[in-house]
Amino acid sequence: MSTQPTPLANQLLVALPSLADPNFERTVSLLCQHDADGAMGVVVNRRSDYTLGEVFSQMGIPCGDAALCATPVLAGGPVHPERGFVIHDGAHGWDSSLSVADDLRVTTSRDVLEAMARGEGPARAVVALGCAGWGAGQLEAELGENSWLTVPSDGEILFALPLEARWQAAAGRIGVDMAHMPDYAGHA
Repeated sequence: MSTQPTPLANQLLVALPSLADPNFERTVSLLCQHDADGAMGVVVNRRSDYTLGEVFSQMGIPCGDAALCATPVLAGGPVHPERGFVIHDGAHGWDSSLSVADDLRVTTSRDVLEAMARGEGPARAVVALGCAGWGAGQLEAELGENSWLTVPSDGEILFALPLEARWQAAAGRIGVDMAHMPDYAGHA
């Protein structure tokens, strides 16, 4: 994977209430790569049906840390739902790591999961199955249609806040209250 940052990499894409696509309704996605060929991101506020322990078990990775094994795995997007994406902090890269920012990486190789199971992984990490992808010019068109807000990435949103609080919190980082947006209905 490339290690060069790209124009909108390290931004959070926050779905506006008017975005009706069920894959992205009320999502927050970390944009990991963006260039003339398109963009790739990972949804960071939607829980999958799996725990990290189940992923470790399926991959034959032993883990004795019950709390780590109980950690929910995120539904990272509709593209490659069988593939794991680990968003993590720190300068250390593993076999297949993409640098999103100086202290933020996304890794798709098994070695980061093995390190996590041994207690030697990154200090903060989230694991997602699948990602989001946009073809050349597609994300720019969606931004022009006011489907997304772009917000600088934030470690608290990526790693600390409860999943259900991330959508409103990400928008709030730039002063937007989703409850006051057109098409908003229901809870955040």
